[in-house]
Amino acid sequence: MQRSLTMKNLKIFLLLFVVFALSACGKTTETKPTVATQAPVESAKTAKAADPTPSKKVVIGLTVQNLSNPFFVAMSKGAAEAAKKHGGEVIAVSAEDNLATQTAQIEDFITKKVSMIILSSVDTRGIAAAVAQAKAAGIPIISVDTISEGGVNASVTSDNVQAGKIAGEYLVKRLNGKGNIAVLDGPPVSAVADRIAGFKEALKAAPDIKIVANQNGNGNRETSLTKMETILQANGKGQIDAVFAINDPTGIGAKIAAEQANRDKEMFIVGVDGSPDAVTTLKENKSFVGSSAQNPFNMITIAVETAFKVLAGEKVEELIKLPTDFITTENVKDYKGW
Repeated sequence: MQRSLTMKNLKIFLLLFVVFALSACGKTTETKPTVATQAPVESAKTAKAADPTPSKKVVIGLTVQNLSNPFFVAMSKGAAEAAKKHGGEVIAVSAEDNLATQTAQIEDFITKKVSMIILSSVDTRGIAAAVAQAKAAGIPIISVDTISEGGVNASVTSDNVQAGKIAGEYLVKRLNGKGNIAVLDGPPVSAVADRIAGFKEALKAAPDIKIVANQNGNGNRETSLTKMETILQANGKGQIDAVFAINDPTGIGAKIAAEQANRDKEMFIVGVDGSPDAVTTLKENKSFVGSSAQNPFNMITIAVETAFKVLAGEKVEELIKLPTDFITTENVKDYKGW
């Protein structure tokens, strides 16, 4: 009887042991999913912490000679469109043809910590100190339309020697290689100097063409009108056969002065730009007869793209020159303009 009870107790003991063992195994199995589900949560938190901070918006500081000139208005619009493609914005300001004003504008851009500066200088040499300040601040700076001293990263301009030369070649041909001419010069920038150099290069083929007057119209219509009045007063009727103007506002100012003096039929005038005002004036078929056409929109687009390359640490060309085309009263109908 006692043996039977002992065997029975042993069986109960073994049964309880098995139940306990199975229970323990079940608990171990249940803990595994808890550990496994926690790991991805921790990884997600780590990944979130490692996300980079959104990049700062690119701001371009653009200072041009004078926004009363349609050329620079077109340039300003082109800069805004080019910047927009990169998600950037443009702060455009007008120097009003004043070196001190433009210097202050560049200093303001530096204070604002703009991402890059694009500059059409009012004075090629005079702006050098301001350019150097921007460079010292680590801000890329691109010169557009003119060369600017002081260490710019790159320059994008028209081929201004060519622009002056093709205008000169047209003038020489129209005068049949003989006559007296006036030159209306402009601001102390490389673009103007190069146009004058190219124009005079063309005159070498016609030694019988003489420059009898040279005045600085400062690149604007109002001053050029006054300077042309002075030239007409100093040179009587029939003494001026043609005028070379360094840009279209200058040429149109000269045209107005000649008309007001009733002397517009004595001479013809050529300029540089291919501006909308020049197109309108050429279609009048009067004394303003031709212009070496630039493309300010294309020029500024290339300048902005070049600036972004510099910002990205890429190597860029130091000088990019764009060709010009000569438009006249005869072919203006085919000119696409700005």
